[in-house]
Amino acid sequence: MRRGSDVFSTSRGTVSERGRNRSWLLSSIITFNVLILGIALVSGSVFNNVKINAINLQIFLIVLIILTTAWMLYYTIYTSREDHAVLYKDSHAGPVWLRGGLVLFGLCSLIMDVFKIANYVGYLHCDSAVKIAFPVVQAVFILVQTYFLWLHAKDCVQLQRNITRCGLMLTLSTNLMLWMAAVTEESIHQTVVPPEDDNSTHSYDIRAPGGSSSCNCSHSACAVLEKAYYYLYPFNIEYSLFASAMAYVMWKNVGRLVDEHNHHSLHFRLKDMLVGPAVGLVMLVAGLGTFVIYKVDVEKGDPGKRDTVLMIHYVMNTVAVTLMSVSTVAGCAIYRLDQRDHVSGKNPTRSLDVGLLIGASFGQFTICYFTIVAVVATGAEGHLNALNLAVSLLTVIQLCLQNIFIIEGLHREPFHEDMHQASVFTNPYVLQAQAHRDIHNLPGTFMETKTSPALTVHSMHVAPSAPSSSPLPQRHRLTWKRRALKEICAFLLLCNILLWIMPAFGARPQFDNTIGAEFYEFTMWAAVVNIGLPFGIFYRMHSVASLFEVFLTS
Repeated sequence: MRRGSDVFSTSRGTVSERGRNRSWLLSSIITFNVLILGIALVSGSVFNNVKINAINLQIFLIVLIILTTAWMLYYTIYTSREDHAVLYKDSHAGPVWLRGGLVLFGLCSLIMDVFKIANYVGYLHCDSAVKIAFPVVQAVFILVQTYFLWLHAKDCVQLQRNITRCGLMLTLSTNLMLWMAAVTEESIHQTVVPPEDDNSTHSYDIRAPGGSSSCNCSHSACAVLEKAYYYLYPFNIEYSLFASAMAYVMWKNVGRLVDEHNHHSLHFRLKDMLVGPAVGLVMLVAGLGTFVIYKVDVEKGDPGKRDTVLMIHYVMNTVAVTLMSVSTVAGCAIYRLDQRDHVSGKNPTRSLDVGLLIGASFGQFTICYFTIVAVVATGAEGHLNALNLAVSLLTVIQLCLQNIFIIEGLHREPFHEDMHQASVFTNPYVLQAQAHRDIHNLPGTFMETKTSPALTVHSMHVAPSAPSSSPLPQRHRLTWKRRALKEICAFLLLCNILLWIMPAFGARPQFDNTIGAEFYEFTMWAAVVNIGLPFGIFYRMHSVASLFEVFLTS
């Protein structure tokens, strides 16, 4: 009889596995087709000599947004009415600080859409109404999606799995398409075409905000509004990436039956910390100061001032990445002395964090190695080129070391404040039986069946050898290893914020220093920078999120 039951359960598991694989394949095919079509439309809308303009791309995005918004509303209503739709929650997915970041970036994206609407209203008399409809639809989408992800980021859905997987992949595709469109428009806006390359300017010439140079704005605030919403693009770009990552984790969690009860509550504290945050704030303030000087002097167009501010920018980056490299080496050395265990078991959130960290770093690696080859091949003449070479080499080293430090930190178990207590048991089953008797003596206590001895032992605290009247153990000051790791994480976090702000808000030393464009020709160099830099910008923001996670678990 048992053999028949085992065969039946095995066959059910096989059928379930096949169904899951089919739904994964179907949802992946949807994503693949949407993204490839979107890439073709985005690429075509860049060039003026192609009969695809921004209007065609925005119509495609509006259709995607409406479909995705309709599915999110359906999911929210369905799960609220079905008691058994979501039986489990992934405690690692969608932590409150990540959802808080999503809300902050979403708020900035809404402000950007408001500025766009106000700007495009001035061109309505001579341009398409689609340019007003798109930010309106996108604003509604941001509101619905932020509410959806805030409530359901931890869901492990058990009903309508095929529809849910396809809907989540549609959500992922829509956010990636919005990210690609925003990155493309921002990159074209920031690309500086050298005067001597007049024959290639047509490939990077963007239309006026209204869509054509012959269309004039009907109110005087258009120039201010356009400049304002371009400064908000970095927040909109990060919002799309945050939402994409959270949708992917939800997709991986569809059908999961594991409810991680042993997840530890992590709290943010700056107790006993001084050096890391202080030095990090000094670096952040100094870096922002040099960045403002860089932007102001570069926009004046004076070649002498441009070389001076480029040198200041390179020196600032050299100091930052050098200190970050030294800090990560110290952190990796502390990990060698750390006795915390490595985490075990599958975790979609952790796997995604590591994959994004390594994948996004390739963008910065690409720009650095192209720069190194160009500078070395031309002889690295002058202080400016020497600093450019030094920054590129040190950035490569810093990226490697930081990836190792963050990945190692993400794979360590959180520090428990009662690790110093003794936990020696002669017979765990005796302790389990004693725990059962204690639970039965408590009135109205609900007891789960098939309690694991290991879980019972793990959850019980045995005090060290001390008198029975001794009070509960109090919080101790941070050990030197924990304090050092937290100081390092705080410093690296602030430095990565600095290295995100500078390129995200318009620092383009790759174009202001002409060595790359002269060595590779402008068209190729612009392609390398405009493809690699968005990934480099995302790498810095993702490093901030990962370092905050490592800070909490240290």
